[in-house]
Amino acid sequence: MDLDLAQVRAFVLAAEELHFGHAAEELSISQQALSKRIARLESTLGRRLLDRGGQGVRLTEAGQRFLEPARQTLAAADLAVAAVLNAHRPLRIDVWGHLYAPMRTLAQVATGEPRLELGHGRDLSSVIAALLHGDIDAAFGRVHAPLPGGLTHRLVRLEPVDAILSADHPLANAPAIRPAQLRDGVLWAPGALHRLDFLRRFAESFGVRERAEGSNLGLDHFLADLAVDTRRFGLLPADVPLPPRPAIRSVPLVGPTPLYAWSLLWRGNGGHPLLDALVSAFVAEAERNRWLEYDPVRDWLPERHPAPSATP
Repeated sequence: MDLDLAQVRAFVLAAEELHFGHAAEELSISQQALSKRIARLESTLGRRLLDRGGQGVRLTEAGQRFLEPARQTLAAADLAVAAVLNAHRPLRIDVWGHLYAPMRTLAQVATGEPRLELGHGRDLSSVIAALLHGDIDAAFGRVHAPLPGGLTHRLVRLEPVDAILSADHPLANAPAIRPAQLRDGVLWAPGALHRLDFLRRFAESFGVRERAEGSNLGLDHFLADLAVDTRRFGLLPADVPLPPRPAIRSVPLVGPTPLYAWSLLWRGNGGHPLLDALVSAFVAEAERNRWLEYDPVRDWLPERHPAPSATP
């Protein structure tokens, strides 16, 4: 049977939003028009895909089976259109990353490439949604849970993390610190800790009971908040360029060294002619700079990987 892509798109948005009003707004149509499109799709398939009732919108068993292939169908259609209309558009890549290094990593790999358009998502969830909707072509993230179908990733960098302390902190002048030595300190997080999975897992793994949260207002604000409390500590990549600030110390973490795992994410069916070249450049740069070195005896990853792999 032939499927109407407008009907399929209406179903997918309604299934993702679980709200007809939001889905209709996304498509710039009325709720009545959205309902009609989904009803016609259900009639074509001979199966009910969504239940609408007093408890809101929910997927039926048939709808659950249909959702992922429907997403892939829309992605393929979007790529077909893009291949004709957008052959020369920039590759849209999101460099979200709080205080970590997607931008610095990308700068080492893609210097001089004029066809990159950078975005700045709020968190990994918003980045994934943008990828699924085709709003961006690629993004960075620490993949710490199964990805939705249709997305793939490749590990591109493992970043050693240092402790950032007030100059008056008792460990500020140590040549190195073991993570367990920080258990009586206060972990300072640039945002809600439940949204910062790496920091949350670090605290849980090394027994850091006290945590403090603030807004992510940039590096200077982050360091200023650390400097005023001698019990606080933060975590930053070991090679992040810190501004000159006598009230702050950066001390290596050892035994083990925490590593932040950055992956490049994209839709599994590719779609942009620059994407393959970008992935190949990351692979070459990772090998040249030894970005993927990992020793389970020496290093710590929240996911407790037996060994990182550079393959999807």
